[in-house]
Amino acid sequence: MNQEMNLRLKKDLKKSSKNDRYLSWFMIIPALAIVAVLIVVPMIYSFSLSLTNMNLLKPASTQFIGFRNYIRLFQDEIFWRAFWNTILFMTLAVNVEFILGLFIAQLMFKVTRGQGVIRTAIMAPMMFAPVLVGFQFKWFFNDQVGLVNNLLYSLTGDYQIIPWLIHYPMNLLAILIAEIWMSTPFMVIIFLAGLVSLPTEPFEAASVDGASGWQQFRYITLPLISPFIYIAMVIRSLDLGRAYDLVRIMTGGGPANRSEMIWTYTCLLYTSDAADDLLCVDLGGTRIIKTKKKKQHKQTNIEEHHHTDHNTY
Repeated sequence: MNQEMNLRLKKDLKKSSKNDRYLSWFMIIPALAIVAVLIVVPMIYSFSLSLTNMNLLKPASTQFIGFRNYIRLFQDEIFWRAFWNTILFMTLAVNVEFILGLFIAQLMFKVTRGQGVIRTAIMAPMMFAPVLVGFQFKWFFNDQVGLVNNLLYSLTGDYQIIPWLIHYPMNLLAILIAEIWMSTPFMVIIFLAGLVSLPTEPFEAASVDGASGWQQFRYITLPLISPFIYIAMVIRSLDLGRAYDLVRIMTGGGPANRSEMIWTYTCLLYTSDAADDLLCVDLGGTRIIKTKKKKQHKQTNIEEHHHTDHNTY
């Protein structure tokens, strides 16, 4: 009897587990459908467009060209320069922000009074738009009237014009400093939330066993806040991979495309061989409008010149 009962129980458990599995899949179908509509379908559509010579100004002349766009992309030196600049910029910014954020969060965690005021003050850089931060640091690193060169002159007494935003890699360093100033508070807030959530028992036991502060930090604090570190670094890596505003405002990708990033490089969208121009969508199509205006202005000057010559004859 007991064996039969056990067999029945096992069968019932298997059936219930199968039903629960089907039910769980049924429950997440709406979420999967939303993800498919908002992410998967646009990705497939974008990839299909990349295999054509579509021109936004001439959509009717779209033709299938295969992987010609990718071949041109991988043969472009500016693309590879922008790619490696993005990797370098992302690596340096994430690691420096991680070290500074963890250090500042540890200091704030030790503070017992006025922690709310300090949190509000430390979040101040996050309240500014990246465009405003770009203009601010562009003035800071201006070679003529910038704050940095004047501060160096006040400290050393030797006035030297340092072209921070012109020479590479100094322009990349200037953008990196601006990015670190603007985004380090994000790391601080995430790490501080992790430190506040830590239990006190492991630290009390470690103190009783004679562990030093560094040992407690290395073997207790870091492992316990590792999920917070992972989330913060993933989010910041994704943000830095899309770096655009600071680069476009401070250096414009120059000089000679030496400070280009991936997203500033994507401003240049190559059309097909049959297209007349290099299509560049920059800040809402501003550069397209300027190009068309220049062509119209040039054509008007030519017509006026021909009209003047006709009147002379």
